[in-house]
Amino acid sequence: MPTLRLALSQVNPTVGDLAGNAELVRSWTRKAADAGAQLVAFPEMMLTGYPVEDLVFRRSFVAASKAALERLATDLAADGLGDLPVVVGYLDADGPPQVAGDAEPGRGARNAAALLHRGRIAATYFKHHLPNYGVFDEDRYFVPGDALTVVRVGGVDVALTICEDLWQSGGPFAVARQAGVGLVVNINGSPYELNKDDVRLPLVRRRAAEAGATIAYVNMVGGQDELVFEGDSMIVTADGTLLTRAPQFVEHLLVHDVELPEAGRPGAETEQLADGMRVLRRTVEAIPAAPAGPAADGGTMAPVADEAEVWQALVLGLRDYVNKNRFPSVVLGLSGGIDSAVVAAIAVDALGPGRVVGVSLPSQHSSEHSRVDAEDLAKRTGLDYRIEPIQPMVDGFLANLSLSGVAVENLQARVRGVILMALSNQEGHLVLTTGNKSELAVGYSTLYGDSVGGFNPVKDVWKTLIWRLAKWRNADAAARGETPPIPESSIGKPPSAELSPGQLDSDSLPEYDVLDPILIGYVDGDLGRDGLIASGHDPAVVDKVLQLVDIAEYKRRQSAPGTKISMKAFGRDRRLPITNRWREHG
Repeated sequence: MPTLRLALSQVNPTVGDLAGNAELVRSWTRKAADAGAQLVAFPEMMLTGYPVEDLVFRRSFVAASKAALERLATDLAADGLGDLPVVVGYLDADGPPQVAGDAEPGRGARNAAALLHRGRIAATYFKHHLPNYGVFDEDRYFVPGDALTVVRVGGVDVALTICEDLWQSGGPFAVARQAGVGLVVNINGSPYELNKDDVRLPLVRRRAAEAGATIAYVNMVGGQDELVFEGDSMIVTADGTLLTRAPQFVEHLLVHDVELPEAGRPGAETEQLADGMRVLRRTVEAIPAAPAGPAADGGTMAPVADEAEVWQALVLGLRDYVNKNRFPSVVLGLSGGIDSAVVAAIAVDALGPGRVVGVSLPSQHSSEHSRVDAEDLAKRTGLDYRIEPIQPMVDGFLANLSLSGVAVENLQARVRGVILMALSNQEGHLVLTTGNKSELAVGYSTLYGDSVGGFNPVKDVWKTLIWRLAKWRNADAAARGETPPIPESSIGKPPSAELSPGQLDSDSLPEYDVLDPILIGYVDGDLGRDGLIASGHDPAVVDKVLQLVDIAEYKRRQSAPGTKISMKAFGRDRRLPITNRWREHG
């Protein structure tokens, strides 16, 4: 049986940076060549970044993608890498890009893969299954392909597929079996969700069995707006054996020698097979010689705890949002509470303490321990710590406005927001807001106050998970002989906005260990009132919580973007009308 040395380039492209992304392909192809690779694959829409959303409708962008692909093929050959076949994702189109429904049938924008060899585009493939659920809206953008491209490489028939093709039975993987391929390359832009890695390996095994072929699965890594991609690239044989698996949340070149069945007699260049799909056959005449000695790919990666996985996702999502949007630094309010402490620790891990400004914004209701806890966190992490008392500014407003009750509480939050935004304007920081998913769900935030900011690292993190993350991060630091970043008193004290004397979150909300399971069922699981009560929740509490969630939609619509880690993130996945009289609660 022939042996191919495969290289899967788990890299971090940036949407719209065609030149930078092409340079990534060139540099990582050089690394693959130096490792003796005979076939290298890059992620879905590598040249354009993913997802490009409505950039698809700009003819100039589509044309630039196609031109960048041709230029990349030429540049790789000029780099002395022409003999190494390179699979790369890009944006293509047959006919002008148009809004789905207006396009000529069977023609339009394409989510595409190309195999580059010896300075030319040797083969192309158009994604067949287009996802249209959760964060995906590909029916809006693309036209599906109806042909499976099979390229003969080093005596092995290799099929090209893209992301969602793997998540659906039938289609390209069924056709791959009929075409007798030995290897299916699947390039991906598969966003992170907690425990998705536990689903991915069984899925790849099912498709490997369906195709009767080894699968080389390569996924991108990095943050793109609210999405974060964790990599988790792998190679799985037809019998389900996991040969190798890349680490999560880091760029990585996964190199492995794979024994594959020798291709049979060449078939026709075009064959009509199952599911209405054709097979297009191409041949790459020469590839680099088989390398001497085994590939050193590091073997398979051990799974990590959920908290470690989520922490890495939040750190990477924030780092890339800040860096790709070219912010020099971030600023956030430090209350001494658990949410701001966790966000500050994430920011320091993502950017380093020199790029994080933490501001204590005490009022007359701020407790001494809250001020001490904020200062303690600053000392532990080394961030730039400042104190800006808000009471004189609040008093100025109250001298000119007749306010009482909640209006005064919200005024304090809004004064804090004004200060943070002023520092942003003056010094160029990105303001981080710190409201967790539980608070966003029930509207426990002040518009233009504590909700102010350009990015929210914990937007998709339930309050109970916030505590787990804090405890994990401290324990992880202690295990490595480092100072735990989060004060224990911030973890242990009752949550409070401290906007009025003795105020606690529990004055307005159920305890979070009661609240979060209801919210998870309602928001993530789409359970209605009856389903939640059947799950054992108190009917009166369910009614209160559901009412709070339903009336807070207008606040969530105005909230800052934040890293998605769950199956149902606000904004990306859960989209409900603001004006809505349907009510689940009694």
